[in-house]
Amino acid sequence: MKLSIAKSELQKGLARIQAIVDKRNSMPILANVMLEATQEGNGGLQISATDLEVGIRSRQEAEVSEAGGLTVSAKTLYEIVRELPDETVHLESTANSFLLIECERSHFKLAGTSPEEYPTLPDFSPQNTVTVPTGALAVMIERTMYAASTDETRYNLNGVYLEVDSDTSKLRLVATDGHRLAMVESEIPGELSALQSGVIIPRKGLAELKRLLDEDMVDEIDLAFEGNSGLARGGEVTLVMRLIEGEFPNYQQVIPTDSSVQVIVDSEQLSRALRRVVLMSSQRSRAVKLELGDRKLTVSSNNPDMGDARDELDNDYAGEAISIGFM
Repeated sequence: MKLSIAKSELQKGLARIQAIVDKRNSMPILANVMLEATQEGNGGLQISATDLEVGIRSRQEAEVSEAGGLTVSAKTLYEIVRELPDETVHLESTANSFLLIECERSHFKLAGTSPEEYPTLPDFSPQNTVTVPTGALAVMIERTMYAASTDETRYNLNGVYLEVDSDTSKLRLVATDGHRLAMVESEIPGELSALQSGVIIPRKGLAELKRLLDEDMVDEIDLAFEGNSGLARGGEVTLVMRLIEGEFPNYQQVIPTDSSVQVIVDSEQLSRALRRVVLMSSQRSRAVKLELGDRKLTVSSNNPDMGDARDELDNDYAGEAISIGFM
């Protein structure tokens, strides 16, 4: 392998996989990144990493003199590249799997391993893909992922359920940890029937997908699910993940279909009030109390060791007084 690549291009590709590489050393090679240079097709440098649950593969623009590949420490290579001058970086592999790195007057020799030793990423070409606007999907993930369970014994709740509503044909994401539930829907143009059956996307896979969406690489991203694997593809980047196998609970049973109490509150004002009041709440529970009545909403918290806080918001509610606590 021998190639030249812009420092910014190489750093971007390496930064993208840092959260993927396994730092627990259960399999030492999972702390490595796979570098593959190719002259076929568009050519370039392919950067890949996996922890056997989630994997990312991306193609970076590069001038390839010799095709080939090897794996090296993802963290070490990233730290080296990050400190290099903003010039062209020259990479070359040796016969004994060392990576030579040169940039202007800087020279490094980094020990690596043969690419044959690196686990392969799941590679499948799904029959059906769904194209989703990146902006809409990013918002949906942000509004649901926080509610996914972190209790590993409840594996079917350790992710976000994705499905298409059979009545409205809207894309829906749902997450719950057994105490709270978040659901968001969005109208997505095009045919969504490929997602009709629903899948559970793991928290880590969804977090990596959110990072890719936040890069603003492209306006749309392709999603596909087949068996127990999921794929997201945008531009020159492909994310693959192992889906959670299990049955997501019937969340519809806990969503009220009718409510006798409804109130409209300015979301930004309520958000600011909550941020102020929670400063005085218990560090352990972070509990706040909402009291509704007399055309105002009162947000309060109490901490025996520190004191209390109270904030009021105007609204048009004129019904019976109600109080409720949230943690």
